[in-house]
Amino acid sequence: MQSDTDPQRSPGLKMILAIVVAAMLTVPLFAVYLLVYDRQHQSETARSSIAEGWGGAQTLIGPLLAIPYQTETTTTETVDGKQVTKTGVVTRELVLSPETADITTKVAPDVRKRSIYEAVVYGAHVAGRARFVLPADLQRYGVPADKLQLDRAELRFGVSDPRGLYGAPPKVAVDGTDRALQPGKGPGETNGAGFYTWLDASALKTKPMIADFAFDLRGNESLALVPRAGDTRWAITSPWPNPSFQGGFLPTERHVAATGFTAAYRIGNLALGRTLIDTGDGSTATPITTASPDPAPVGRSASNTPPAMIAQVDLVTPVDLYDQVNRSVKYGFLFIGFTFMAFLMFDVVGGVRVATVEYLLVGVGLILFFVMLLAFAEVVGFTLAYLVAAGAIVGLLTAYSAAVLKSRRRAGFILGLLAALYAVLYILLSLEAYSLLIGSLLLFAALAAVMFLTRNIDWGRITPPVPA
Repeated sequence: MQSDTDPQRSPGLKMILAIVVAAMLTVPLFAVYLLVYDRQHQSETARSSIAEGWGGAQTLIGPLLAIPYQTETTTTETVDGKQVTKTGVVTRELVLSPETADITTKVAPDVRKRSIYEAVVYGAHVAGRARFVLPADLQRYGVPADKLQLDRAELRFGVSDPRGLYGAPPKVAVDGTDRALQPGKGPGETNGAGFYTWLDASALKTKPMIADFAFDLRGNESLALVPRAGDTRWAITSPWPNPSFQGGFLPTERHVAATGFTAAYRIGNLALGRTLIDTGDGSTATPITTASPDPAPVGRSASNTPPAMIAQVDLVTPVDLYDQVNRSVKYGFLFIGFTFMAFLMFDVVGGVRVATVEYLLVGVGLILFFVMLLAFAEVVGFTLAYLVAAGAIVGLLTAYSAAVLKSRRRAGFILGLLAALYAVLYILLSLEAYSLLIGSLLLFAALAAVMFLTRNIDWGRITPPVPA
């Protein structure tokens, strides 16, 4: 506080000093923002550590039937300046997608904790049936039917993180006969991860092949399915109440409640933009027609293969406390501005002298709120932490204001102002869609109040010191 014999600053200078102090406080406010970012990064690292060894975000694909076949190739080489044409026989793979695939998945979530951090993991039971049919017009795809080595076929399943295959081994039965499984050979979408079985698919020449499968899978955060069948039906259920449906396909039916969710997908290969035939070189086979003057080479598509499209369900935490604290820090300027405005009005209108250091101390107290909010939120949750931090700072600044402003009544005004600010901030954090509208209205109201209260002030006036 200034003594009565000190020269009094002009109202304009007081406002400039308050603005300078507020600008200086942007440095610690930005430091708090970096602190929130750092703690969020530590939280993500801790969640990854908790889920390590459990299984990552899982992507499923299959089953797919891979059948080797032989085809002749013709190449032209230059030997001693002469063009030499060579023919040979190469072995390729016909990858056949099922005509229909019915898959059900039951997801059991589990929240794992370590210290103050937690991660959502899950165990899923996947079961289904796929029906394969050998197309009668393979020749149109450049695949000679008589060259198919059906006795060397493989039934393949893709699992992006096979570490999640826990418990009893997966069960696969083809036409009612259980098959022994081998690791690997997953489709390209899972980078070769998964499992497969050898089988003799010669019966495909005369009848469809039915594949039944069931396995348990562990993962964390999300579960996705890459549809490849002519008609894919996927039903997924879970007691987790906060799913987020992502990917290129959304469920045709879904129900979300506090007790969990159910979702049903139905996806056809026309929506996928691909046929059920793939010649095994990583692109979708395209029928060769006589109307095409420049047919695509065998095993290659005449057009670019569309990107893999998935149906994905994320098990999300409804509110990320770090995102909420981060958003609250962005309103720090609003707190500093409104509080400094109140002190400035008491200074230039009420005649109570407020020193620059007192502005600084009040601003530091306001910034300390965000640090306390972050610290308590990691332990007791955001809502309770907000009440504790806001109550502590409001009490501290109210008591300090009573001394600085030399009036309990004025301190009561500061109490009401801060309580209203913290209440409004909580509403802003809850109503994200209307936060900009509410914030702009508050700034308008503050500007109107300042303009009204200072309408008769001579901002350049300097009051001479009071004689001792």
